[in-house]
Amino acid sequence: MERVYGNKTDCSGCGACARLCPQGAIAMQADEEGFLYPDIQQENCIDCGVCKVRCPFQQDGHFKEAGPPRFYAARHRSREVLEQSTSGGAFTALSDAVLRQGGVVYGADYDETFCVAHKRAETAAQRDRMRISKYVQSDLGETFVQVKADLQSGRKVLFTGTPCQAAGLRSFLQGSPELLNLYVCDLICHSIPSPYIWEAYKTLLEKENTGKLTHVQFRSKKDGWSRDNSNKGFLFSIDGETVRREDDRFYQLFFKVKTIIRPSCSRCRFTDVQRPSDMTIADYWGIEKYRPDWFDSMGVSLVMVNSLQGAALLKQCREELLFEERPAAESLQEQQRLSRPGALPSARERFWEDFRQFGLEYVLKNYV
Repeated sequence: MERVYGNKTDCSGCGACARLCPQGAIAMQADEEGFLYPDIQQENCIDCGVCKVRCPFQQDGHFKEAGPPRFYAARHRSREVLEQSTSGGAFTALSDAVLRQGGVVYGADYDETFCVAHKRAETAAQRDRMRISKYVQSDLGETFVQVKADLQSGRKVLFTGTPCQAAGLRSFLQGSPELLNLYVCDLICHSIPSPYIWEAYKTLLEKENTGKLTHVQFRSKKDGWSRDNSNKGFLFSIDGETVRREDDRFYQLFFKVKTIIRPSCSRCRFTDVQRPSDMTIADYWGIEKYRPDWFDSMGVSLVMVNSLQGAALLKQCREELLFEERPAAESLQEQQRLSRPGALPSARERFWEDFRQFGLEYVLKNYV
């Protein structure tokens, strides 16, 4: 077998194929845009086809739950948690319920150079690093293998990630007898921006500010939580300074110009209400219109319950989380990614040609 996928629009980079390959013949390699794709090492491939058969993008149903979801507005009771969360603190409540039972939590975190990767948390302090949104595709590494090992040891596991990552995990674990201890939580995902551009952006910030980055934060609430503020407010700090600076040029490339989005996001299989997860979390946009007394400038979460497993976990959060069931029509009206993916812009190819030839400063001046 030469390739797992036909076109780049048919691969989300979840890595399930690499972890499922019985010969270990597949490695995840970054392309010229920084996105990971499976690379088959021909000398080890036995042409068994497992990688294609179990690919979440290629399999019928894409590992989604069959039943209709239930929609909830949710808000954490703790103001401190709300301040430290991207939306209404639902992730903190859900993960606390698992940690209380001696379970483990997997989610996106930064390493020491602010690369984004999935990590494992056994404590609230470790989990807290996963709370704020990170608008870069995370490297899953050996996460699927670690999740399986935790489940086999009898521990409960909460995995959080994008819907394609959630589907990848379900593909990897298909048929495992320990799944009753697993909770899968995905996000309503706008799309995934390039890790390569993220690296170039960090380098540019350090160059412009003559120092090393010591802090980065997407989706800060310095101006309050609202849809209008959701694509601004990126904060960073430089070594030796206590002030936090703001710069929204990466946001502009991601949300406005849209040239740094992964190709598969334009053909996402998960932009509907059928989810490859037990629960889905997002911002409850529009709550001020539908239920004004629920609005909070520190955030309100949307929680979709997609399975009995998800319903059971939500019930365990009653002490920490205020929640109320809401009509599905509200979220379908406000959340575009529950109905369709976003299209790639016509300028995308030219953007990458200019970036490779002239660098990030050039494209920021000419595209943003």
